[in-house]
Amino acid sequence: MNFLETAVLLFIGSFLLVYLTIPKIIGVVEYKRLMDDPNNRSSHKNRTPTLGGASFFFTLIFAFFFIKNWQLNGEDIYIIPGLTILFIVGLKDDLVVLSAGSKLIAQSLAIAFVLANDSFIIESLNGFLNIYEIPYFLYLAIAGFLMLTIINSYNLIDGIDGLASVVGIVIMMIYTTIFYLSGEYFFALISITMNACLMAFFGFNVSSDKKIFMGDTGSLIVGFVISVLTLKFLALKPEAYEGLPFLLENAPLIAISILIVPLFDTARVFAIRIANKKGPFSPDRNHVHHVLIDFWGLSHKQASFIIGCFNLIFVVLFIILGSKARNTGMVIMLVSVVILLGYVFFRYNYNISTLKQKILLKRKIESLKGNQEKVEKKNKNKS
Repeated sequence: MNFLETAVLLFIGSFLLVYLTIPKIIGVVEYKRLMDDPNNRSSHKNRTPTLGGASFFFTLIFAFFFIKNWQLNGEDIYIIPGLTILFIVGLKDDLVVLSAGSKLIAQSLAIAFVLANDSFIIESLNGFLNIYEIPYFLYLAIAGFLMLTIINSYNLIDGIDGLASVVGIVIMMIYTTIFYLSGEYFFALISITMNACLMAFFGFNVSSDKKIFMGDTGSLIVGFVISVLTLKFLALKPEAYEGLPFLLENAPLIAISILIVPLFDTARVFAIRIANKKGPFSPDRNHVHHVLIDFWGLSHKQASFIIGCFNLIFVVLFIILGSKARNTGMVIMLVSVVILLGYVFFRYNYNISTLKQKILLKRKIESLKGNQEKVEKKNKNKS
């Protein structure tokens, strides 16, 4: 069976498996009353089933069995333990909230399995910022930090209906293309599988009567897969870049552009929280998608669509520029765009307490106006 036939069957099988099992998960969650209750930070108003990401886990495990012959270095044996760890931790966090420290330890353990495989080693940055060979211990530090950042960044953008799915679909489409063109068919098939899972889940996530959230179970798994694909992309050998439409030295910038939405949103939110003398992981409604909904009045679907389109356009632009421009110019452009976006969205710096104060103040003013109108009307009647 050739790659195209495998890819089509894998996509259809993964899509159907998720599509057919999610209603069963919804039924179990509702029966066991494991619903997600809305709070003052929530973007939903009704109790909603969670654990949708559980379907991603067993779909990926099945997929690894069917695509094992496409791998070159036994990568699945190193990826599956990491997926299992994050599935268990995400499941427990959805049922019984875990501390950030506990999740960080579990993520580090999952990442350690991947870093133990030689095919993920980044031996050189190929001239990016004039950096070539990098020592192994530095690779471990960079790769570990990179994967942790990606996993948590993706987890943080899962705040409104459809957003995590749309961003994930865009990222998987790009990585499918990159790995297909570079001849890394095993990772292209992983991208296709994850894409099918997200597409099947998306319909339920934005549904009005069969809604379900992926929960931390899903966001940790998807974030882990994205981090693995990103690490593999940066670890590609120079000859693999011959089929790619950008210069070898621009690979790190292309990776950043692919992940621009979760990375920018996380950096912005952390900066605001630290500026407000709060912990970087303290909950609030400072995310970009909250700004689009709360201040610009967009619906969940509209906000998700706009962010997804921005992600896709940004990547295409950087790939076009990366085919000719040197990385110094692209770095300047990337920094300029981030500063501009940071300025636009930093204006909407607010938190829950601030919102409550504004709402209470508004109600007080309306109450005073109402009382004043009653007094005036009463005086008018007397006269």
